[in-house]
Amino acid sequence: MSLYVDSSALLKRYVDEPDSDAASALLDSDPSLLTARHTIVEVRRNLARLLSERDAGEARAAFAADLASLSLIELDADTCETAAAIAELTGVRTLDALHLAAAQRAGGSAVPFLTFDLRQAQAARALGLTVVGA
Repeated sequence: MSLYVDSSALLKRYVDEPDSDAASALLDSDPSLLTARHTIVEVRRNLARLLSERDAGEARAAFAADLASLSLIELDADTCETAAAIAELTGVRTLDALHLAAAQRAGGSAVPFLTFDLRQAQAARALGLTVVGA
């Protein structure tokens, strides 16, 4: 089985936050993790913002190692068009709309969607996605 992982869930692997243990357990439970290309930007930005320079460097290295085992969904024209429609329909933020569109492209309701962002989880459920985490 595959699991779509958004940035809020993946970030918890590198930053000690509420639900970090739950996120790690869910991430470790599935060897076939999917995420969108823009996750790289979101996670690295937040590592730099939330951690000291030394800790961010270590976390960035761990993230780079994890990326090797993640399947990345590209943000092509169709995915971006779907994201625009999702944003118009649900009012979610741009990066969240991109995650939701990528998850739909990856298999929609057949692929569980892991997030710890409550607004994104609500939008995902409204789109018929199966949400885990939040």
